[in-house]
Amino acid sequence: MKTARSISLAVARRLAIVRQRLAGPRPSADSEGIMNVMRDLRYLQVDPMRVVAPSHLLVLWSRLGRYDPSLVDKLLWKERKLFEDWAQATSIVLTEDFPIFSALKRGFVAGDSAWARKIQGWMEKNGRFRDYILDELGRRGPLLSGQFEDRAVENWSSSGWTAGRNIDMMLFFLKAQGKVMVAGRAGNQRLWDLTEHFLPEWTPREQLSDRELSRRVTQKSLRALGVATASHIKQHFVRGCYSELESVLDELETEGRVVRVEVREGEKPWAGRWYVHADDLSLLESLENEDWKPCTTLLSPFDNLISDRKRTEQLFGFHFRFEVYVPKAQRKYGCYVMPILYGDRFIGRIDPVIDRKTRRLMVNAVYAEPNAPKTEETVHAVATAIKELGAFLGAERIIYGNCIPAEWKSSLH
Repeated sequence: MKTARSISLAVARRLAIVRQRLAGPRPSADSEGIMNVMRDLRYLQVDPMRVVAPSHLLVLWSRLGRYDPSLVDKLLWKERKLFEDWAQATSIVLTEDFPIFSALKRGFVAGDSAWARKIQGWMEKNGRFRDYILDELGRRGPLLSGQFEDRAVENWSSSGWTAGRNIDMMLFFLKAQGKVMVAGRAGNQRLWDLTEHFLPEWTPREQLSDRELSRRVTQKSLRALGVATASHIKQHFVRGCYSELESVLDELETEGRVVRVEVREGEKPWAGRWYVHADDLSLLESLENEDWKPCTTLLSPFDNLISDRKRTEQLFGFHFRFEVYVPKAQRKYGCYVMPILYGDRFIGRIDPVIDRKTRRLMVNAVYAEPNAPKTEETVHAVATAIKELGAFLGAERIIYGNCIPAEWKSSLH
């Protein structure tokens, strides 16, 4: 076996950031730019919290700058180049990746687990209810869940909030089987339609074997990450479908599709087997030659770069947790905290909230990491990133709280 190529920690970080489109020239702030970003990221997690803005819109803003959010709806519901499915969680994904998501649905409630038997039994007992929903969508779709009658002969039983929510659960299970899809949104409510009605004619529909599925998602995950171990790959893009990952990586390495690298922090190599995709070797070489165009921006708490908290801490030395469900008195930083990415480092975080009535962006607090630069250039870059966020949100004023690092106060006011 060849000796693994050695790269510095700085180059590893930069490769991850560039592959996430958070450095280098910005993509165009139009539909083409959004699609270019999507082809690198592969998914955008959907989180509807509007403390600042829905997460998927913030993830795109961090990469595109100011853009028209209605373009995302156009790509989703009119052009249908994107659709909603399950990746990390409910996510926006590429229609060109449909064979991946179709393959994942093959195994829904397969097996003999208690959970699988419960779903199978409930759907069998409610077969006429299932057929009624499919017939209604075929005749009248797309429809809101409230436009169906609850014709279940047996209620869905649960100790949680889903108990008795028969329409919602039937739609959820039919979606997991690939029979229906989210076809639009009316406010926070989803419109449902048959998959065969929603998908455009050009949608790829090849049937992937389990092996080919694993090969495909492994490569897409690795490319989005830039540099990663098997455990990082497994946690990214579509969780739960990396069967025989170690064997797949060995196969891809033998074929020259992935390349082993050794990440070094100073003279000390990091433990584990790290990989870079062969298609990114030229990019790796340019970064080793200092061809690096950094930027400063703010990230959604659900941003793809930091979705794997352990990897974020390992690669960037940045500890980040989402505190919205932590009791207010126990929060360390705030409800909806956005990290500050400065070049190839995380140098702090802000605690913002948008007041839509008064069109003010309230920055409750700004925190600097202990080793954050204190130069005028750094503070100006942070202030500019906050102003750009305010402009994207339509804020006419930015109001800062009292919690600001002393060295940064001159520019943050």
